[in-house]
Amino acid sequence: MTSASFVDLAPAADRLTRLLDAVTDDRLEAPTPCADTTVGALLSHLLGLAEAFRAAAAKEPDLGTPPAVQPPLDPKWRTLLPQKLDALVAAWRDPAARDGMTSVGGVQMPAAAIAAVALDELVLHGWDLARATGQAYAVDQESVQACLGFVEAAAQPEGVPGLFGPPVPVPGDAPVLDRLVGLSGRDPAWTPATSMS
Repeated sequence: MTSASFVDLAPAADRLTRLLDAVTDDRLEAPTPCADTTVGALLSHLLGLAEAFRAAAAKEPDLGTPPAVQPPLDPKWRTLLPQKLDALVAAWRDPAARDGMTSVGGVQMPAAAIAAVALDELVLHGWDLARATGQAYAVDQESVQACLGFVEAAAQPEGVPGLFGPPVPVPGDAPVLDRLVGLSGRDPAWTPATSMS
């Protein structure tokens, strides 16, 4: 992904933000499509990644690999997460953010590639959160196609440590979002009920 092909993070971030109002406190311990990850842990992860990828856009010092154990969810997450997502979007809209190299989570890559990872995180974790909380999830096709290109290039039979698990087969004629979800190691048919069976 070059700077010229950069896909604005705003549509994916906005869609994710719109899911938050329906996340009631009693759902924070509910499972998500991410193995061994509750809704609360996913929200905590989103808080951390939004800040880490914002810092990467600004070429600030990398804080290193994420903690092995997700920190407790900040009680102010309902206010903080939309703010951090807005800051993330604004940071990557600066054309200088997509030039040169930067790093996040202890990994250095071309900045444009880091922007693709950030978009993929927003789209996939938006899907995770929607599925975990029983909400519809419609993401813009430009974002999904950009993520699919990134995931198709990165996917490995054994998965990609730190990003996604082994691909889950989906029909060739499946919707593009289902193909993206499957390639990222998630079952497009996942529901909280299937996670307990």
